[in-house]
Amino acid sequence: MNHAGRFTAALAAAMCLMSVHAFAAEGAPADSAIRQPPEWAYPLNRDGPPRKPVDDGIPRHVPDSTVSLSLGAIFDRFGAVDWRPDRHPPMPEVVAHGRKPEVNACGFCHYPNGQGRPENASLAGLSAAYIIQQTEAFRSGERRSAQPAMLSPPLMAAVVAHASAEEVASAAAYFSALHYQPWIRVVETDTVPRTAVSGVSMLAAVPGGETEAIGERIIEVPEDLALTELRDDASGFVAYVPPGSIARGRELVHAAKGARMPCVACHGPDLKGTEAAPMLAGRSPSYLFRQLFDMRQGTRAGPSVVLMQPEVAGMSDGEMLAVVAYLASLRP
Repeated sequence: MNHAGRFTAALAAAMCLMSVHAFAAEGAPADSAIRQPPEWAYPLNRDGPPRKPVDDGIPRHVPDSTVSLSLGAIFDRFGAVDWRPDRHPPMPEVVAHGRKPEVNACGFCHYPNGQGRPENASLAGLSAAYIIQQTEAFRSGERRSAQPAMLSPPLMAAVVAHASAEEVASAAAYFSALHYQPWIRVVETDTVPRTAVSGVSMLAAVPGGETEAIGERIIEVPEDLALTELRDDASGFVAYVPPGSIARGRELVHAAKGARMPCVACHGPDLKGTEAAPMLAGRSPSYLFRQLFDMRQGTRAGPSVVLMQPEVAGMSDGEMLAVVAYLASLRP
């Protein structure tokens, strides 16, 4: 079986596993089945995994880089797309190339600089202990998605299932030593671009400039889709949020309400994280929303989220939207 076949088979197996277990998590709320994950936060590849493009042999380039890469190299999951090798430390083997046939290069999805994308985590600057803890949660099944049809979470679970403890530790040490850079531009607006799913589990504006009302959604898309498709780790994202959501989120984040504590109590006074709690400032609001939603559903469980369970138990989707809009607007 070739690499594409192995990838498809692994994805199918992971999705099957997620489908069986996602809504049966121990401790999930009784009404979890009716709390449907919003598709703006859980983009679905309804036609299945995207096809790898045919390599036409034409070298590609991105701004401020002397590197040239073919489409074959850019879409090879066993190679981190490294446009600027002089801007980060040497990558460990598992970050740069992974290990065939099951362990994709960590830097392919999360980028060599650890900035990540809305469909996955920004790892730069997280503590090594926290990264290791979360990979173990994926491995044990304590960390699952409330939407098993979304492609990116089972992909991560499939990779972690085959990664060794040494590989996880080396990747965690590498990403924890990086500095997370401003990456998300947050814009309050009533009107947003009409979007479609691009790549794996990512929204992008459709051609032609069509727009629609934002409603109660966050629409997070690449600043430059062409560069994002080339996996340019210097080209970030814009997150459109409903008017007033940043101010509402600021109030929710900094105030105690019932059993809820202010977020700064655990995540630090500047919300840039601690050894035990992850950085929140400036991170993808789509990603953050999914984590809150998964915790409320009970599909993300285990010792690492015990302290978060009373925080999210009574939160509405609207409150979670406002919280993550505010967090994303902060400078990391």
